[in-house]
Amino acid sequence: MNKDSTRYANAALALRIGLGLVFVIGGLSKLSLLLSSSKQAAMVANYMGTTGYINELFQDYLFSNGVLTPWFFLTSLSTFELVSGIALIAGFMVRPLALFYGLLLWTFVFSLPVDTVPGASVGVKTYTSPAMFVQIRDITLSGMMFVLFNLGAGARSLDQRRGQGVGGANAAPNWDVLGLLLRFSLGVTFIIGGFFGAYAKIPSFATYQIILALIGLVLIFGQGASLKAAAGAVVLVMAWYMLQKLNLDKGVIANLNSVKREFALAAAGLVLMRLGGGDLFTLSDCVRRTKETLGIQTSLSAVGHQSKP
Repeated sequence: MNKDSTRYANAALALRIGLGLVFVIGGLSKLSLLLSSSKQAAMVANYMGTTGYINELFQDYLFSNGVLTPWFFLTSLSTFELVSGIALIAGFMVRPLALFYGLLLWTFVFSLPVDTVPGASVGVKTYTSPAMFVQIRDITLSGMMFVLFNLGAGARSLDQRRGQGVGGANAAPNWDVLGLLLRFSLGVTFIIGGFFGAYAKIPSFATYQIILALIGLVLIFGQGASLKAAAGAVVLVMAWYMLQKLNLDKGVIANLNSVKREFALAAAGLVLMRLGGGDLFTLSDCVRRTKETLGIQTSLSAVGHQSKP
């Protein structure tokens, strides 16, 4: 394995662990409540309620036949979440799981109950920010999953031992494209937190919004040293946020569950620090493309003028 292959393999390992922790922690947290006779009813009610994650349309679609119950659905889903998280960390069936989760994570955006009509007054408490903004971290996780799908399982994985590690047919991944996807996916979370963090349920990571906005803008348009500095700032913000969320009155799983997505975001920051974010659609690339486009248009105009009698 050459140097570049090793770097990509280690990047896949970092993403695998960060993403896997999200699902291991989430699965354990949910199952600890769903399998408790004294807590399962409240857990189900929380997910089915107006501040849960399953809106009325999805509830009618899933449970109206009387066969599938909310408790069984949530318990099965949480079990799969735990098992698949362990599989990601171990590096087993990484590509199928990454593709599945990359698509599934978007369903949270569509199923979240929200009320965003200006001036509307409803009789129940619900989300009042756009679902896409509330679930922006899951959108980031989706982008990370698609990056992982293209990288493969990477280093120290069961898939690698089965000959399904990094890339396909010995081809190196196109990091310009994958770096673009990773930095955009991560950048949008910071952009939303920076510009809309004052609204309900939009993550601001216990950090000044101007700082989040600057990090997001550099992640999306920066390259080289500036991009890597922004990626390092992501890791620091995640560490700071985790410390702020620590509550000694809660158990270990409850504490970890409150910051589970942040493990993945920190992993993405580490990968960008190591590999950079490529050169596609950075600020300098956008300027170059604009100049080329204007140059072509100017040339065409000149030809048009010359052709006139």
